[in-house]
Amino acid sequence: MKNLGQIMKQAQQMQAKMAEMQAKMAELEVTGTSGGGMVSVTLNGKSELRKLKIDPSLVDPNDVEVLEDLIVAAFNDAKTKAETQMQDEMSKLTGGLNLPAGFKLPF
Repeated sequence: MKNLGQIMKQAQQMQAKMAEMQAKMAELEVTGTSGGGMVSVTLNGKSELRKLKIDPSLVDPNDVEVLEDLIVAAFNDAKTKAETQMQDEMSKLTGGLNLPAGFKLPF
């Protein structure tokens, strides 16, 4: 059995690795699309909107709801991709150990 000092040292190392991963993920850019690519949304790893592209043919003042729905769908697509990448990176860091969301090290 490991002593408490070794466990705390490992926890601190994991915390440093997690901080490094979070910084890396903040720089990540993920693009989601909808409407067959007619709307694209680019988010960073913090789910902040960085870019929005809309095909001009979608701009119809008489049918704004379709455009609004496509923007929401593209955003949700990008957010899902970003969350998936974050989970993949977290899984690599923790060696497959599923830690609860918001879990902070050291304890």
